[in-house]
Amino acid sequence: MKSILAVCLVLVWAIFVAAAEKPRVYVTDSKSWEISGGVGGSSGGFGGADKGGARPQTAEIIKTFGERCPAVIVNNKQEKADYVVLFDHEGGKELISRDNKVVVFNKEGDSIMSHSTRILGNAVKDACAAIAEDWPRQLIKAANGPPKTDASAPAVAKSQQ
Repeated sequence: MKSILAVCLVLVWAIFVAAAEKPRVYVTDSKSWEISGGVGGSSGGFGGADKGGARPQTAEIIKTFGERCPAVIVNNKQEKADYVVLFDHEGGKELISRDNKVVVFNKEGDSIMSHSTRILGNAVKDACAAIAEDWPRQLIKAANGPPKTDASAPAVAKSQQ
């Protein structure tokens, strides 16, 4: 009976520790803010063109994450992150046409959420909700360890060239 109680206490403690652990998030944006252009001319005329978009917003996104998603830790080292959140702010258009695209990738590189919003805060809120939904699954995977290979499966020999 005491051993059952001890096992139960250890399990409760493990669940508590896992629940207290926050996912680490690396935030980045696409290069949609870059501007490029060129000019040229000859004796008959001169012209130029440029194209580009919005200003970079990574700092604003990180600030918004801190305000709206306290359940995560924003990290500036991608290799230490549990999730990568990619934002693409579409600028250079009319106010009504602008979009904030967001994609969330888990540690394995799988996309767990992808869509567009008009407001940056909503994009952060949606990314936070996707991470909160996926995080318990990642903890379970980590607790179970790496997947085991099936030793009974026949090995495939490499062909010699």
